[in-house]
Amino acid sequence: MLNRRWWDLAAVAVSAVVVTFGLVFPPYGPRDWGSWSVVAAFLLVYVGYLRWRVGSEDPRHHVAITAILVAVVFAGTAFDSGAATLQAFAYPFLWITAPSTKRAIIANVLLALAVGAGYAVGLGPTGVLPGLGVGALSLAFSLALGLWITRIAEVGEERARLLDELQAAQGQLATMHRETGVTEERARLAREIHDTIAQSLTGLVMLAQRAERRLDAPSPDVPAARGDLGLIEEMAREALTEARGLVAAVSPIALDTSLADALGRLAAGFERETGVAVALDVRAPGLDRELEVVLLRASQEGLANVRKHARAAHAALSVEAADGMARLTVRDDGVGPGPDDPPGFGLAGLRDRVALAGGRVTFGPAPGGGAELRVELPVEASDRVPNEGSTA
Repeated sequence: MLNRRWWDLAAVAVSAVVVTFGLVFPPYGPRDWGSWSVVAAFLLVYVGYLRWRVGSEDPRHHVAITAILVAVVFAGTAFDSGAATLQAFAYPFLWITAPSTKRAIIANVLLALAVGAGYAVGLGPTGVLPGLGVGALSLAFSLALGLWITRIAEVGEERARLLDELQAAQGQLATMHRETGVTEERARLAREIHDTIAQSLTGLVMLAQRAERRLDAPSPDVPAARGDLGLIEEMAREALTEARGLVAAVSPIALDTSLADALGRLAAGFERETGVAVALDVRAPGLDRELEVVLLRASQEGLANVRKHARAAHAALSVEAADGMARLTVRDDGVGPGPDDPPGFGLAGLRDRVALAGGRVTFGPAPGGGAELRVELPVEASDRVPNEGSTA
């Protein structure tokens, strides 16, 4: 309704209809020339003023627009009742330029009165009733259509506003989710460092102090000091293993090709660092990138557990997609978890991550010894996984 080209076409169309009505009934007299003059004046005023008010709802301009269209329709109808066709343009134009529904209704009533007055002036007493009938019908149709379209526009604007608010709220929720995820990850890392590396380093300090006291004693206890140094070396190696496990669990691995390639790089790096052979089997093509990120993170956590706890020589990592489910399994031939071993922070974080994707995590002893981590994710629910980008 706010495209000027359509209004240009409408102005030319109603003008052509009025002129055509006069041309089909020769001979032509003063009334015909008068209605044609009104049409010419209407087109000039439209080009010079009215078309530039399309999309404007200025109250002062609307008063001028109402006066112009009322005068044009009255004058045209007074010369020739066929010129009442101009109201087909005037009524909707008054609606789109009105600053309020009340002003639009008032302008419509004035235009209907102009039609009736034009009939009465042009046709005399016999034109009063036709004029009132045409004006009343046109007014009723214009009010019904205008109010209906106005209501639709109001509903559309309200929905657009609600959509904007919803999108803004979604953006805020996404930001809060990312911030919460970052905070939780930092807290998890802090707990991991406190419960592993920090305690190991504290033990190293105490052992070093004890060895120093034994060597500084009046009668140095060299064998005991050597034992302390051996414990220091052993604890330092354990701390180094724990540190490497934490780095491996959080280090980014780009998903720039496929899940199989990313897992291949992960397994190869794990073998180089730990000496644990990893058998890899990936049969899950066509998964969503967000779902692949969760599977890659789960693989990192599973291998990190093997590094820190298993004391294994071999590990197996497999991913398959079948029956609407993606399944990840990480198995090793190490010592396996004890019945009273509490779950670590990494496993708890993995459960939360997988739960957001609608999946589940199981961890326990593997058949034949060792430990087994299983992750199951519904493929159809992958669009609910929080987007972490193309890295994990």
